[in-house]
Amino acid sequence: MPGNKNIPEVIDPAAVQVEFISSCLLPTTWATFELHAFFEAATGKEHLALTLGNVADGAPVLARLHSECLTGDALFSQRCDCGAQLETAMKNIAKEGRGVLLYLRQEGRGIGLLNKVQAYRLQDAGADTVEANQALGFEPDQRNYHICLPMLQHLKISAVKLMSNNPRKAQALEQSGIRVTEHIPLIIKKNPFNERYLLTKAAKLGHVL
Repeated sequence: MPGNKNIPEVIDPAAVQVEFISSCLLPTTWATFELHAFFEAATGKEHLALTLGNVADGAPVLARLHSECLTGDALFSQRCDCGAQLETAMKNIAKEGRGVLLYLRQEGRGIGLLNKVQAYRLQDAGADTVEANQALGFEPDQRNYHICLPMLQHLKISAVKLMSNNPRKAQALEQSGIRVTEHIPLIIKKNPFNERYLLTKAAKLGHVL
C-alpha cells in the first residue's frame, strides 16, 4: 500500500551505498549503449546508467539524470514531458557519440507509482502537481540525487555537461563533488495536457521552460 510518509533527503553523499551489479550492451534506435546496473541498499531500488563512448577520460561528459516515469517513458503519457526528455537526451548523446544517462527509480518525484496515480486523480479534480503531492502528505519533490555520486564514481566521471531544466540537479551534483561545466536545457513543446504541469514546475519548483 502507498504511504504518506515524507522521506528526508540524504545530506551526506558519502553515506549513500550504491553497489554496481553488472553491465551489458543495449542496442537502441539511436546507438548501442552500454547498460550498467546498480543496487541501492537503503531502499532496495535498482538504478541504471547508459553510457556511450569513452566517459572515463576526464573530459566533461554530456549527461542526463532521468527519474523514472513509467507513464511518460513507457506508456507515452502526454501529462508530462518525461518521455520526450528521455528520448531527446538519448538522441543527443548518440549524436555526440559520448555521454551518460542515469535512470533513477524515483517515480513521481520520489512518491512512487501508486501515490503518483492518486496525485493524478487529484490533478483531474483541479489540483496542480505540487498541490497534489502536498495533499497526499509529501514534499513537492522528494528525489535524492546523492545516489548519482557512487554511480558516476564507478564510471570514473567527475565532470558533466548536464541536460536538465531543473537547477536542483546541478546543485546536488556540485555538492557531491561532481563538476557541472555546462547546463543545457531540455525544452519540450507544450501540449494541452501538460501545459499547466510545466508552468507549475517553472513557477513553484524553479524549472526552466
